[in-house]
Amino acid sequence: MNYQDIFERQVDQLRSENRYRYFVELERISGRHPYALWNHPDGAREVIIWCSNDYLGMGQSQNAIEAMRNAVSEHGTGAGGTRNISGTSSSIVKLEDELAALHRKERALVFTSGYVANEASIASLISLLDNPIILSDSMNHASIISGIRYGRAEKAIFRHNDIVHLEELLAALPHERHKIIIFESVYSMDGDISPIAEIAALARKYNALTYLDEVHAVGMYGAEGGGIAQRDGLEDQIDIIQGTLGKAYGAMGGYIAASDAVCDAIRGYGSGFIFTTAMPPALAEAAHASITYLRGSSDERRAQQEQASYLKKCLEERNMPALPSSSHIVPVMVGDATKCSEISWTLLQDYGLYIQPINYPTVPRGTERLRITPGPLHTKEMVDRLVDCLEAVFQDIRPPAYDGVMMPSRLAKNA
Repeated sequence: MNYQDIFERQVDQLRSENRYRYFVELERISGRHPYALWNHPDGAREVIIWCSNDYLGMGQSQNAIEAMRNAVSEHGTGAGGTRNISGTSSSIVKLEDELAALHRKERALVFTSGYVANEASIASLISLLDNPIILSDSMNHASIISGIRYGRAEKAIFRHNDIVHLEELLAALPHERHKIIIFESVYSMDGDISPIAEIAALARKYNALTYLDEVHAVGMYGAEGGGIAQRDGLEDQIDIIQGTLGKAYGAMGGYIAASDAVCDAIRGYGSGFIFTTAMPPALAEAAHASITYLRGSSDERRAQQEQASYLKKCLEERNMPALPSSSHIVPVMVGDATKCSEISWTLLQDYGLYIQPINYPTVPRGTERLRITPGPLHTKEMVDRLVDCLEAVFQDIRPPAYDGVMMPSRLAKNA
């Protein structure tokens, strides 16, 4: 048996379905976000990034850079092992205290990534409860799905943001049965926001825990950047808040914030926490610097929202197929995998604009799109040029969404 042939056939299958992932080599330029250098075979070219998850440009914040630089000089580059083996650094303890205060929770627990935080926490919760059932939004992302699978719990999927359907599922279950409702605040592919208050009310009515993934909202919303739950005054109605340090905070890592009992239980039973090398002190210090800064400054959040609103307005004026979005994420629909990749490449090659194509399995087939995330360091002039270039490329390539051949009616611009 030739194992290599098996792998090559599988990769060929990805290519034939336009699902092969090509990585564009980009070098971020310190102090010049959103500009980056594209390492093109003909020589480095300067481009503008329009799809970064470093939503506020905090990855190049001088506060965070200085905090990381000082920590590396003082503590070195690594953590030396797990927190049990090598001890817990004061940098992580300080970071966890800051995160607990940010979300008004008793405690926080830091992981090496948001993905690990979800997978380890959800699987641990499942193992600690008695025959629980997980009620999961149909658009929850991969790390939540992985945590549910790893925990091997029974699950019930409710239609996206559908409160009526969620209550139907809850009402059919015994009141005393252990339940966890898992959902996100901002859904990163459509840019819509969940009805947190209504879900929390159902959880109280039907005796369920609430687990809210705020990875695309922390740093971005609320008076101190605590997310949508903070913005809407609902933090005390959510049992477990999960977040990331790798998006709006511009560092790396993930966390949960909850009660002492929940965090202590996951700390003691979560294999993804127990057996993973701890976050290095330098990363913890950089994340802490970003969080403390954004707790005291709303300027970046305000500027980001202004740019997102301006972009949405410009796209609507040009009749571009942008999905209605109530968040900072602006999806522009394409509707075809091949054309989505072609549009992305043309924008990069001909106009110096980088927007990653979003194809299946990240989104359903037929709903391929460009996901744009304008930030506070983009200018209105940049937005104007982006829209001009998008319109020119869409007119040339003619994707289905631009010609009005939309996918499900929910995604249609004027549905």
